Amino acid sequence: MAVFAKGRALVIGGSLGGLFAANLLADQGWDVQVFERVGDDLASRGAGIGTHKALVDTLARLGIPMDARLGHKSGDRSCVDRDGRILYRTYWGHVMSAWANVYRPLKDRFPKDCYHFSRSLTSFQEDRGGVTAHFEDGTSASGNLLVGADGLRSAVRGKLFPGVEPNYAGYVAWRGIVDESTLPADARRWLHGGYWFVLPPGEMFLCYQVPTQGQLDWNYVWYHPVTEAGLRELCTDADGNVHPGGGIPPPFLRPVFIEEIKREARKLLAPHLATLVGVSQPFFQAVVDIESPRLTAGRVALLGDAAFVARPHIGAGVTKAALDAVCLSNSLEGATLEQALARYDRLRSEYGRRCVARARRLGSYIEAKSRPERAWTPEQLDQRPERLLQEVALALEEIPELAIEV
Repeated sequence: MAVFAKGRALVIGGSLGGLFAANLLADQGWDVQVFERVGDDLASRGAGIGTHKALVDTLARLGIPMDARLGHKSGDRSCVDRDGRILYRTYWGHVMSAWANVYRPLKDRFPKDCYHFSRSLTSFQEDRGGVTAHFEDGTSASGNLLVGADGLRSAVRGKLFPGVEPNYAGYVAWRGIVDESTLPADARRWLHGGYWFVLPPGEMFLCYQVPTQGQLDWNYVWYHPVTEAGLRELCTDADGNVHPGGGIPPPFLRPVFIEEIKREARKLLAPHLATLVGVSQPFFQAVVDIESPRLTAGRVALLGDAAFVARPHIGAGVTKAALDAVCLSNSLEGATLEQALARYDRLRSEYGRRCVARARRLGSYIEAKSRPERAWTPEQLDQRPERLLQEVALALEEIPELAIEV
């Protein structure tokens, strides 16, 4: 059956949210052009991610199966103490993947000549006939719809809502992916097939295996409290330059901080988990949240991290971007642009606010360690493993306030 063009969509941002939207809209009959600000392929970026049924269903809708190449079923969740003794264990069995495993097939599926690198948005303007995007290189593009899928530092959101900025949560996520073959044999045996947690006071460390390039590697995340002043120090390179936005490119991260987090690992983590950190090249991301007041204005829609950013404890950032794209695509079917964007805004704004609220609650005990001057309730400070291992990264269908939209 022929698919007839429904108009031109300009997607600003060529990461996962943008690629979900681009592929779904193209399948629906839109002429889609994607504009990515960086100049190279993004497949080497990102780290481990959790999957959810809604993500798997969206990939299947695009003809991308979540098979052994893309995902790996984790074992039981186990929380251990500093000496490696089991404190709490619960069955899990969720499929874990890696960011690049989802990016690569989405990118390969989309027409190469419609994906434009090195196109950094500077402004856009609307008129009765459509919307025109202007880029730093002096080029411009016009269409009927502009989709802002350009991440937490969204230029599109910045133009729509200048005062909406990422809100630092008081802690960072140290991350790393480790080739299992670099680990000592006893560490490989101890770690084998598990989904491991350690809960030092006011912190959380977790790790699990993900498939990467035909093998299983270990992905770890360590939520570590850091004050605003400490974050500024972390983001200062060897030349004294402060990198804005709570992030610094890994090559510019000063070795003293890498050495420090490895010392902390030896002090706070079970020995084999400390080994995992010790053989890695850690990098960090500041944990933030973002709430946009609405997701649409005129012919413009925000999607994924450009719209809402929830702290990672829900484990559904990629799934939320996929659901945003599905909702936008479904809303545009058989409706005027005005009607479609109104429906999309109504449904996804409420969902985004619920995600942010839940993630703040789950991370409050970590935030409290770097902000002790605030009044924290016993519930907010609750760090019991039997609570956290049951609540963090639940299947969305098991979370009452989020299941309705899934």
